[in-house]
Amino acid sequence: MRSGRDNAEHGWWAGREVLLAVQALVLVVGLVLWEVLSRRHPGGPSLDPFFFSRPSLIWGRVQQWFTSGFIYRHITITAEEMILAFLIGAALGIALGFVFGRSPLVSRIFDPYIKVANALPRIVLAPIFALWFGLGVLSKVVFGVTLVFFIVFFNTYQGVREVDRNIVNNARMLGATEADLVRHVLLPSALSWILSSLRTSVGFALVGAVVGEYLGAARGLGYVIQQAEGVLDATGVFAGIVVLSAFVLVVDLVVTVVERRLLVWKPPAATEEAR
Repeated sequence: MRSGRDNAEHGWWAGREVLLAVQALVLVVGLVLWEVLSRRHPGGPSLDPFFFSRPSLIWGRVQQWFTSGFIYRHITITAEEMILAFLIGAALGIALGFVFGRSPLVSRIFDPYIKVANALPRIVLAPIFALWFGLGVLSKVVFGVTLVFFIVFFNTYQGVREVDRNIVNNARMLGATEADLVRHVLLPSALSWILSSLRTSVGFALVGAVVGEYLGAARGLGYVIQQAEGVLDATGVFAGIVVLSAFVLVVDLVVTVVERRLLVWKPPAATEEAR
């Protein structure tokens, strides 16, 4: 006989399979309708292929890009920019989040500056970064860091502030140093906050890279989309979006696997409820 846990896991997987099937069905129906409407049936509703292209043409362009090897260098440069922006922004956000969370004086002094910097529209900064750092990788990384940093910083800060004061005081009474507190009390307690912010900030790191490439670059997925748009190539624009979407799904899968491994200590029910 199955245990209660086995039945719950079996039911969860069965439900997930049904959900994936429904999601795939929605995608297929949408693509079929798009293909049919873009073929200009006389007297009926239609989508102009010049503006909307066709799924068959888009798929053909994507295949051509991968077969010729054209797209690989653009994916590589976008991935490089995203990873660097994520790592640097996350490291700065976690470090400063701990500093501000543990030092009320520092928090009060710099609070207005942090709020003003967070309120600035990031898109306004992109041209400035391009002017300062050029059109290479560095300007996209810096732009991505500005998107990642504040998400991780505020979540880390809040996670540190939410730690039970009684636990901190008891640890101090037992002789724990500040380093011991960070390692054994603050970091484990704030880990859920931090991981939640990291999952979100991965997407923002990618947005920073693509937007930066779109505004000015010589390589990258954003550059590919911008170039296709510049010559009114709807097929190229949608093909770039398809490649970018597939890239996002792969990144999300990797982040999900890493997150589950880091949260293996949490009860399964708590992990699933968080999702």
